[in-house]
Amino acid sequence: LQERLRCMLVLLLLLHCTDSFYVPGVAPINFHRNDPVEIKAVKLTSSRTQLPYEYYSLPFCQPTKITYKAENLGEVLRGDRIVNTPFQVSMNVEKKCEVLCNFPNKPVTLTMEQSKLMAERIREDYYVHLIADNLPVATRLEFYSNREEEEKKKEKDVQFEHGYRLGFMDGNKFYLHNHLSFILYYHREDVEENQEPTYRVVRFEVIPQSIKLEDLKADEKSMCTLPEATGSAPQEIDPSKENQLLFTYSVHWEESDIKWASRWDTYLTMSDVQIHWFSIINSVVVVFFLSGILSMIIIRTLRKDIANYNKEDDIEDTMEESGWKLVHGDVFRPPQYPMILSSLLGSGIQLFCMILIVIFVAMLGMLSPSSRGALMTTACFLFMFMGVFGGFFAGRLYRTLKGHRWKKGAFCTATLYPGVVFGICFVLNCFIWGKHSSGAVPFPTMVALLCMWFGISLPLVYLGYYFGFRKQPYDNPVRTNQIPRQIPEQRWYMNKFVGILMAGILPFGAMFIELFFIFSAIWENQFYYLFGFLFLVFIILVVSCSQISIVMVYFQLCAEDYRWWWRTFLVSGGSAFYVLIYAIFYFVNKLDIVEFIPSLLYFGYTALMVLSFWLLTGTIGFYAAYMFVRKIYAAVKID
Repeated sequence: LQERLRCMLVLLLLLHCTDSFYVPGVAPINFHRNDPVEIKAVKLTSSRTQLPYEYYSLPFCQPTKITYKAENLGEVLRGDRIVNTPFQVSMNVEKKCEVLCNFPNKPVTLTMEQSKLMAERIREDYYVHLIADNLPVATRLEFYSNREEEEKKKEKDVQFEHGYRLGFMDGNKFYLHNHLSFILYYHREDVEENQEPTYRVVRFEVIPQSIKLEDLKADEKSMCTLPEATGSAPQEIDPSKENQLLFTYSVHWEESDIKWASRWDTYLTMSDVQIHWFSIINSVVVVFFLSGILSMIIIRTLRKDIANYNKEDDIEDTMEESGWKLVHGDVFRPPQYPMILSSLLGSGIQLFCMILIVIFVAMLGMLSPSSRGALMTTACFLFMFMGVFGGFFAGRLYRTLKGHRWKKGAFCTATLYPGVVFGICFVLNCFIWGKHSSGAVPFPTMVALLCMWFGISLPLVYLGYYFGFRKQPYDNPVRTNQIPRQIPEQRWYMNKFVGILMAGILPFGAMFIELFFIFSAIWENQFYYLFGFLFLVFIILVVSCSQISIVMVYFQLCAEDYRWWWRTFLVSGGSAFYVLIYAIFYFVNKLDIVEFIPSLLYFGYTALMVLSFWLLTGTIGFYAAYMFVRKIYAAVKID
């Protein structure tokens, strides 16, 4: 136990080093004074609707020529549509107040339709996301951490909110943030004496303000003067009529000690890292202790069983006993629907390899949030290429289960799980298309994904299946009887559903805190980067699924029920049931979603997550149980 705890501590220390280390993504850009710093728009998002929209879906000021950045697969799937904006920002050049659109004396007029749309987006709590030199804009939030400390020292806690609010509501009135105060921080680089100093952008903040048209005094040169903070009225948007307003902005530069390599730290600071550490250590300790206890019980009981079964002097007594040895002639009897079972397990292997590699690579810092869409792109391509392993394991298992139609089996493996995923995503995509959201996958991207599926994944699955089917099947240590044995009546607690509930608790308990952070990243537009923790949780998940599966299959065989193939796969995925319950709890308590389509999106994507998680945990449990069953029957003497 001491040795195990020591290993655990070393692993935790290593993870503490890796969870905060990441490669910043792209090469740094050096700016000289007066160099243009381009401000681009990414999208509009809301955690209330879960539908991203592109920046120019609202009537903002547009540049003379709109150019969209070429995007990778991950960015397209996330709904990012990166586009240029008319903001003119130069390195280390202050701007007090400037009108954004080119006609200061002629304010922007929003038609009734545009006003209605703007008011609707403000009501739905939309945030605007801009980037400068690949850094996302953030709004600073300051608050006192504790009321008692407020009197002692006036230190404020600072947190950052991604993007800035489009506007706000007061009663039934809508107000638009039409003035943006940009605060950009630069780091002065060390250069030789004669050279011109170079700067790098290390932080991008904004203070959004709502200022009425009459209070913004604009002149011929597009300059404007901001009113006193106390005396200004906000810019109202009345959805029942046309509205006139000015879009303005100011730029302020500040020098910072933050180096370019650690400029993302501001965005990635989590307010509750201590909770994270505590929960992870708690999960690790609980799982290791439980796994230690389970291992000891199983090993001691098994040794006793094997010793009893192998005694040659009292064979008669042994034959009368009940136990797992009695079903030796049926334990390796092929189950019903062996093709579907092997196909699902093949997809499970594919998912397992993909998730393991993605988390490991991300832990090394190669998929940081600064390289947008990299995580999703990598996951998609890896799933396609892991088809060869999925096919190999599925083919070998299908051969072991006395299957003969390997071509049909390979096709089933390549299309069953991906087909379900594609089908659900396509239906959800139709609804997103109907809402004209940028989250809808464009038709060319969909065709590209289909080409990847049928051009990369399918041939690789066939290749793996061919070699897996040709390989020697798994060696089962005992022969199967001709006539199946009758199964005695089972107790209530041997029911499948009871087994799912019992088996799911331990793996889910080990990972549900991490699940909260993952859900926040997906549904509330947060950054997730604690892949060191996630890697540890993944290891715990594999260990706990394997052990629970072994215990459940042992109890089942002791009850003389040899139909363990499908049951082990279903029961090991029991934690997916708890993930579904947690997702419903999260939806009700944490999210403010009320409309039909956002709710449909949430539960559609949750169904995909639960299905994938069930395949993953079911596959881990199945292979652990299969190895265990082969081991114990190889250890007893069978006449």
